[in-house]
Amino acid sequence: MKSLLFLFSGIFIGLYISWPGILISKNWKCFNEIIEKSADDKISIKAVLEVSPSYLINSKNKNMTSKIRVVADACFR
Repeated sequence: MKSLLFLFSGIFIGLYISWPGILISKNWKCFNEIIEKSADDKISIKAVLEVSPSYLINSKNKNMTSKIRVVADACFR
């Protein structure tokens, strides 16, 4: 039980340090908006500007976790 508490608190603290805006509802709306628009191929300028050049160069490695990381960096930082 104590190990699970440390595990979940570590995950929460790690996410908060990486993305301090993760607790703000306005940022979650941004996250959901980008996900919806990407389905329609209408990506926002904010998301495009947040994409790192290395992601664009290595565009062959487009797995789900890297897509989530890019969108979360755009909204939660």
